[in-house]
Amino acid sequence: MIHHISIPARDPEHVAKVLAELLGGYAGPFVGPIPGAWVAYAEDAHGTGVEVYPERTTLVPGEDESMGAVALRDAPAAVAFHALISVKAGRVDIERIGTREGWRTRHFWRGPNPQVRLFELYEFWVENRVMLELVTEDMVEAYRKIAQGPAQRDLLARLASARS
Repeated sequence: MIHHISIPARDPEHVAKVLAELLGGYAGPFVGPIPGAWVAYAEDAHGTGVEVYPERTTLVPGEDESMGAVALRDAPAAVAFHALISVKAGRVDIERIGTREGWRTRHFWRGPNPQVRLFELYEFWVENRVMLELVTEDMVEAYRKIAQGPAQRDLLARLASARS
């Protein structure tokens, strides 16, 4: 279970408010060591949240026995990160919010190739540079079915036999 993640943003407050809208939850300043950070919580039983840090924020390992620290660096154009998140918003709402924000929002099917559709999602590109994959309540069950060891082993076996 992943309880929270952090992402960079040019406008952490705005991004956190948009994410809270999708999650059906709360957005507010992040109480922690990162000035200007905000957080969006889903208000679920798991404490699901997305911390939104100013874009130049970098987390670095601490020295010796110290915990990790914060450093400021040049912000990259895009980041090698994504997360799949269940949201309370429906399909129409996801598309409406993405359009309103001017953020690339597209519906896709995922699978090992175009002929094998395992589950569907929305690519929701926060500020057009950080990808969050969003699934609605009606999409998540297909993901759950394939996101575990036995299903993955079965899929690999079927793909191998189809190639031979």
